[in-house]
Amino acid sequence: MTDSLVLKGQTLSFKDDPFAVDPEEAVEFETDGAVWIEDGLVKELGPATDILSKAKGVQVIDYGDSLISAGFVDCHAHYPQLPIIASYGEQLLEWLERYTFPCESAFGDSNHARKAADFFLDEALKNGTTTAAVYATVHPQSADAFFEAADNRGLRMACGKVLMDRHAPDALLDTAQSGYEQSKQLLEKWHGTGRNVYAITPRFAPTSTPEQLEAAGALWREYPNALMQTHLSENTDEIAWVRDLFPDQPDYFGVYEAFGLTGPGAIFGHAIHLTDRERAALKETGSTIAHCPTSNMFIGSGLFDLAGLRGGANPIDVGLASDVAGGSSLSMFVTMRAAYEVAQLRGDNLHPAMLWYLATLGSAKAMRLDDRIGNLAPGREADLIVIDPGSTPLIERRVAQADNPCDMLFAQIILADDRAVRATYSGGACVWERN
Repeated sequence: MTDSLVLKGQTLSFKDDPFAVDPEEAVEFETDGAVWIEDGLVKELGPATDILSKAKGVQVIDYGDSLISAGFVDCHAHYPQLPIIASYGEQLLEWLERYTFPCESAFGDSNHARKAADFFLDEALKNGTTTAAVYATVHPQSADAFFEAADNRGLRMACGKVLMDRHAPDALLDTAQSGYEQSKQLLEKWHGTGRNVYAITPRFAPTSTPEQLEAAGALWREYPNALMQTHLSENTDEIAWVRDLFPDQPDYFGVYEAFGLTGPGAIFGHAIHLTDRERAALKETGSTIAHCPTSNMFIGSGLFDLAGLRGGANPIDVGLASDVAGGSSLSMFVTMRAAYEVAQLRGDNLHPAMLWYLATLGSAKAMRLDDRIGNLAPGREADLIVIDPGSTPLIERRVAQADNPCDMLFAQIILADDRAVRATYSGGACVWERN
């Protein structure tokens, strides 16, 4: 039996990349639109009158003037770290020692990991995030717990067991061999099961020996349709450390190149302090970057050069990420706002269509999922959100003054929070709804 549903409201979709064409030409708004969902996919999108004339007898949910969009996609987050969000006073390397490693040590307990995974996913859905690329901990059961929780909700999520065989507490270390074997077992168990995606996950170069990085590269060659996620050039002290640990490599990115950990499907978190060679190599290899603006500011790492990396003749694909818990919020509204402010501090200007693209289709592209999610378009999986344009009196008043759809969108980006999300859908099913 066909499962069919129509959602009616204002709709937003992308016709093109707003970094490549005039941003206002890249986005399509229907002020009286509808999305026809069938068997978990977007069947058709367009003016409500057209859709309703075709979808005879199909259930219609009318969201009035609410905005219907693809769900947010967060391409870099650490689900085990949510308990240490908003922790005070450290930069990256000290942050790991003081907060991250003690927090992650508890995830050898499957029950603890499952409760944390459930909480993270519930908070993500409340904020309109339908897909994320997520780091577990070094414990294989932490990845199992996350995938089980995501599978129970019917979500398309990526996750991987962290690989880390040095420079961390003993309770958080694996070995090159055990890390490879555990990752392979998890990958074979979860990748492609339901809507799950496996991501091979060396934490970052300093916490993996050359032997472990070699093993991670070998695993990715065995399973090239998996993702690979790690960190790159987040902090100047970190970069100096990498230089000391890998003196034979030209730079930080060169370490990953040497071990076969670059290319399409490789997502590098942060990438703030890049050399010209690294920028060229990122583009040449087809690797992607997760821009983590709230984290970069909160732990004092630096200001990401989005205009330089995403613009110009040789753009690098970039997605947007909360990086919880270095990042200070799971909300992609907060994250978009931070990305706008970082660009302003660098003397650049981000159009609202660019920001929304980064938080949806851009992040989906970074995860090699842009043919499945990230946009309201026929054939895409029906992961979408419904945004209330009047979620607070201030937003309602500001939106009333908007003179075009992009101005309305910008007001939401700057002023909204999780209260703006009326409902979140996954595969055409409502998985979270505001009472």
